[in-house]
Amino acid sequence: MGWDEKELWARNALIQKSRELGRTPKKDDFDDVTKARIKAFLGPWPRALESAGLKSPKIKGQKKKRGKNKKQKKARKKEPQ
Repeated sequence: MGWDEKELWARNALIQKSRELGRTPKKDDFDDVTKARIKAFLGPWPRALESAGLKSPKIKGQKKKRGKNKKQKKARKKEPQ
């Protein structure tokens, strides 16, 4: 099996699992051997999902949105208005 065939196998495994589950597959949806093979052929999990077309690629320079932590939310609620 050539490298291209291995990548194709990994992409197809992700796509098939996505169809079965009706959602984007998580690492825990695969057994350890399959998960390791997918990551070996396609890279880290987010890149593997991108390669299979199941996730949009992250745009460089785009910062992740962060929510306020629970303490800040509670403090804000307690402040008099």
